[in-house]
Order: sequence, then C-alpha cells, then structure tokens
Amino acid sequence: MTNLELRPTEQVCVAGPEGEGVELIEPREVPLGGPRAMTVRRTLPSKQRSLIGPFCFVDHYGPDDVALSGGMDVAPHPHTGLQTVTWLFEGRVRHRDALGSCQDIRPGQLNLMTAGRGICHSEEDTPALFPAERRLHGVQLWTALPDADRHGPAAFEHVAQLPTLDLDGARVQVVMGSLAGAASPARAYSPLVAAQLDLPAGAVVRLPLDVRFEHGVLVDDGELVVAGRTVPPAWLSYVAPGRDELVLEAGATPVRAVLIGGTPFDEQILMWWNFVGRTHEEVVAAREEWQQAAAGAAGPGLERFGRVSGYDGDPLPAPVLPNVRLRPRGR
Repeated sequence: MTNLELRPTEQVCVAGPEGEGVELIEPREVPLGGPRAMTVRRTLPSKQRSLIGPFCFVDHYGPDDVALSGGMDVAPHPHTGLQTVTWLFEGRVRHRDALGSCQDIRPGQLNLMTAGRGICHSEEDTPALFPAERRLHGVQLWTALPDADRHGPAAFEHVAQLPTLDLDGARVQVVMGSLAGAASPARAYSPLVAAQLDLPAGAVVRLPLDVRFEHGVLVDDGELVVAGRTVPPAWLSYVAPGRDELVLEAGATPVRAVLIGGTPFDEQILMWWNFVGRTHEEVVAAREEWQQAAAGAAGPGLERFGRVSGYDGDPLPAPVLPNVRLRPRGR
C-alpha cells in the first residue's frame, strides 16, 4: 500500500522515550484513493511516537463497502528500505509486483514484501476485479529494515496458513515473530512480533510478552481495556519494554485487536512518501529514479524498481519534494 498524501512530510523515526503506563495514540484519517477515496486511519507515524519496535507505519481500514467506495485500487508505486505487512479481516486484495508475483490475499493469510534497495507493486480490490466481495477490512504495516539489510534484494512471500493458539479463551493468530510458543514462518529482519487477537465478550487474557520488546495494541472492534486503561476502537495503545505480561479485558461485546512489538529500533530513519532511508540525498535519489522508472525510461530507475505487469493503468508519480532540505524534526 502506498501513502497517497499529496504533500507528505518527512518523518524522522527514532525509538521514543519509554514512558510509564499505557500511552494512547489517536488515529488520523487519510484518503487512500479509489474513485471515491477510501479512507484509512493512520496511527504510526504520529506526533507522539514514530516507531514501535521496527514498525514505522500502521494503516487500519474498513469495514468498507466497496460498491460505494470503489474499493482499493492502488497503481504501481515504489518502496525502499522496508517490509510491507498486509493482512485482512474481510475481503480480498490482489498484489502484483516487479518480481512477477501475482497473489490474492484473504483473511487469515499474510502478504509480506521486502523492498530492500527498491521494488514497485500494485494492490487492488475493486468490484470489477472481485464482484462477489462486498467489504474490505484490514491493516497494513511497514517495518523499517536495519541498515545491514536495507540495501539487499527485493523479495515477496505469501503465507497461506499462520499459526494459531487458544490463550485464556482468546484466539491468537501469530502473523510475524513468535508469541506464547507459536512462531510464524514469515521472515523478519529485527526481533519483533505481530498477531491478531480475538477475545470473546467478558474475556480476561494474560498475554505473555518478551520483556525486551515495546508493544502496541490496535483495537479494531469492541471494548478493550489494556493494562487497566480503556482503548477506543481504531486507537493504538503503547506500552514500554520491561513487561513480561499484558492483561487484556474485553467488554460486553467480542473484541478484535492487533498486537505489534519489537526491541526498540536503535537506528534513526528518514521516511518520506514510500521511501525509508537515512539521508536527504538518499530520498531525493530514490524519487528521481522512480520518476524515470514510472515514465518507462531505460536506465538505473527501471533497474532499481522494475515494472509491474498486468495492472491496467499507469504507475503513480511521486509527489513534489518540499523546497527545503529533508531534515530531522523534533518530537
């Protein structure tokens, strides 16, 4: 998924202060695109916090009536220096990328794309493509790649079956990393965890944690209390490292939530549009090479990002860079 903001601001992401208790991060609405602009709720990066472990981007969308919104139709666009982590609660999305991958994803599955030095891809869930699918609902995350891995080759993997377990009556599906003895086969480049949590009404779940990790819990639906603090739907809660357990309490209705976490990311990253780099010069060069590739011009841009086959439409051009140097911004 791309960031379709026309004037994206640079985000300098660093591990934040540990803080105390449970911190709440309010979502902001961002138009994703499509004929009638499907809206997503973004909680990372935020003014409060730019990273949770290596996770630098959290988008939460739906439930969206694709007959009204037009669904997801994101033309080929580039990424550098990150992994895109896509999973659904409802619907179906078709992923195509410059490696030649063409993969539909359904609820309970994972699409994981490693950008490395550079790749481009498209994502679609439209009534014309999937006429039987009525609703789209899910999340997309980005993880920042460590410096040792961010210049490597691009890759894509689809995990059709993710490990699940029962924990205090809740269903836990481990998407990345490991949790409570269950491990995802998906490749990760930093110590991390991502999981879907489905709690029945009234459940009290004691979730075992890696004490080295900071964690976030995104509430999709229902009433959830995290370590004694109520988290509204679509909000992201944050807890610092040092806990070996997190108590989750469901209210009068079932709860669906997403857990993310990892060791605090000890590298400062510069994120602008769909590029995760380290310096102004890197981002400017990536944008210039993508513009060349999007225009179909032979050269280093096409060699770096490639071309998506099978998508009916032109690639997305990059937004205009600000007329000032991309630089770290204070918290």
